[in-house]
Amino acid sequence: MPDLDWLHFPPLPALRAFEATARLGGFSAAARALNVTHAAVAQQVRALEAHLDLALLRRDGRAVALTEDGARLAASLSEGFGAIQAVLEELREGGADRPVTVTLTPTFASNWLMPRLGRFWSEHPEVAVSLRPDPRVLDLRRERIDFGIRFGEGSWPGVEATYLTSARYIVVGASRLFRGPGPLSLEEMSRLPWILEPDWPEQRQWIACCTGLDPDRLNITEFATEELALSAARQGYGLHITSAALVESDLRAGEMRIAVETEDDNPGYYIVTPPGPLRRPARIFMRWLLANV
Repeated sequence: MPDLDWLHFPPLPALRAFEATARLGGFSAAARALNVTHAAVAQQVRALEAHLDLALLRRDGRAVALTEDGARLAASLSEGFGAIQAVLEELREGGADRPVTVTLTPTFASNWLMPRLGRFWSEHPEVAVSLRPDPRVLDLRRERIDFGIRFGEGSWPGVEATYLTSARYIVVGASRLFRGPGPLSLEEMSRLPWILEPDWPEQRQWIACCTGLDPDRLNITEFATEELALSAARQGYGLHITSAALVESDLRAGEMRIAVETEDDNPGYYIVTPPGPLRRPARIFMRWLLANV
């Protein structure tokens, strides 16, 4: 690493004010986060622009937008300050002893990760893991979370995403709903009940485009959450659309079968990490997950 040229380095308060402004989207939000006045933040950012002789922000009334140079500097500052914060937290808390904290949806936690945790601990008994099941997308840095597992296309602001496993949709049902060894015919699926979720309209769209069935003509029962819907499907109450990753063990045990499947890899499940280095226990757990999909 080259020596730092502190004599020509911009003042750290100015860098901190600019990073907060860029990350939070304005002077007022940055001022609240830094516990200073709006005017103080704006003055620090102007001083930084003068020091660099560059425009870092475009101002339009109360709104601000990053210039190309500003975006580059903001990304670098966010990564650098994040790395410093991570190390400071380790030093304060004896970071190697703090459990690895992971946020993920409750359904993915219970159906995909929990069956694997025993194998991980048999290989790495020294690494404690704390799960934060939550359907919301949490701010990793603010919540002091080591990494998250998110569902989507793999592109989220402020985090680095690494592909973990496919979330390809399939239609499944309890084995007793199937009469023969093969998948169900359209006629059979049209006669069977279906289990969906009220706040997931994509499920009905998927039925129409990927099966050819008209969802408005099906006998559909709605359950409030994905976890309840999947539990109902396991009981044989109807067919259900879910991610193949969530029913791996059911399919292997023969308790559920696939009625319809697709070959798309996305949307998928991704491991997302904040900018900067991970703690060593978190790196161990993340690498193990990627190697044991």
